[in-house]
Amino acid sequence: MIYFDNSSTTFYKPPEVIQSVAATLTNLSVNAGRSGHSLAIKAMAALSNTRAKAANFFRSEIERTIFTYGCTDSLNIAIFGSVHRSGHVITTAFEHNSVLRPLFKLQADGQIELTVVKPRSDGTIHSEDILRAIKRNTYLIVMNSVSNVIGLPLPVEQVAKALNDSKIMLLVDGAQSVGYRSYDYSLFDMIAVAPHKGLHAPQGIGLLILGEKATISPIRLGGTGTVSQSVMQPLDLPEALESGTLPLPSILGLHAALCHTIKNQKAYSDKISMLGNYMYSRLKSIQGITVYTTDPTAGIIAFNADKLNSVECASMLDEMGFCVRSGLHCAPLLHKAFGTLNKGMVRASLGVDNTLSQIDMFIESLAEIVK
Repeated sequence: MIYFDNSSTTFYKPPEVIQSVAATLTNLSVNAGRSGHSLAIKAMAALSNTRAKAANFFRSEIERTIFTYGCTDSLNIAIFGSVHRSGHVITTAFEHNSVLRPLFKLQADGQIELTVVKPRSDGTIHSEDILRAIKRNTYLIVMNSVSNVIGLPLPVEQVAKALNDSKIMLLVDGAQSVGYRSYDYSLFDMIAVAPHKGLHAPQGIGLLILGEKATISPIRLGGTGTVSQSVMQPLDLPEALESGTLPLPSILGLHAALCHTIKNQKAYSDKISMLGNYMYSRLKSIQGITVYTTDPTAGIIAFNADKLNSVECASMLDEMGFCVRSGLHCAPLLHKAFGTLNKGMVRASLGVDNTLSQIDMFIESLAEIVK
């Protein structure tokens, strides 16, 4: 099988990541920081080293670098933990349901006002349209850095710079960009990270990076290993937001993944851009294919075979040996904007282990399908 579903999770995991996870499961299957014995202390030191490595990567303070159970968890903590009752939130039609569902629930419960910025006629989201939606009671803007469906980069840095002197927080969903694109992360008040994607880390671990402006109340309460004499949740970071047993094998796999990314990020970014541009140009040459992506540099290309439902097309490609994703990709408002709610889109998302010859085989197979 040829794997073109890297936006869901990258298939390639570096050998050092796999070795780190295996070594932790074999030699350090303990609860970091919850006991006073030597193994727990060793585990806590290793966990702290990973936190420091991540803080350095994202230019954040160590105590404001939070381990979560995934990017969805990070977004939930950030959104529900920062609610201002009767406040106003701005988001975009390009967001994943990990953003939309929490925000629409808060709106339905009468806790917030919500504005969804739609794309312009050319299918792009502009920073001016987001900033124009600000009201006197706006306290939060939530937007992804790169669309998980069509791969379009959103103007997160422009919005961040415009908010620099305001009290409005910017929460960036970095699921599709971290590891492949470089940003000045210090501009963002909060960023949610999916390490199992562009960082090539294991599943089951996420990051929430908090800037100085971000104030988050805990939404998950429980054991932290600190202030255990109190029945109230501690408010000191990072423990306030990290209740429960942390997934140490995934965290130490993340450490190895960060080391690998730091060494290879520029090469990986260049390769993803090259592969994306190549697949995009080849797809555009096939009659009977509609391509929705306009910027393929993130390695995400969304398309449809004109005479097929996206699920049918993806199933046929699967039978021919290709893993792609079809349907709505958990982003219903984007599909509404593009008129594909009923049909969905086929998404091919490239990884650093993909090759030009694999793309050629994919294009040949797709051309057979649309004949």
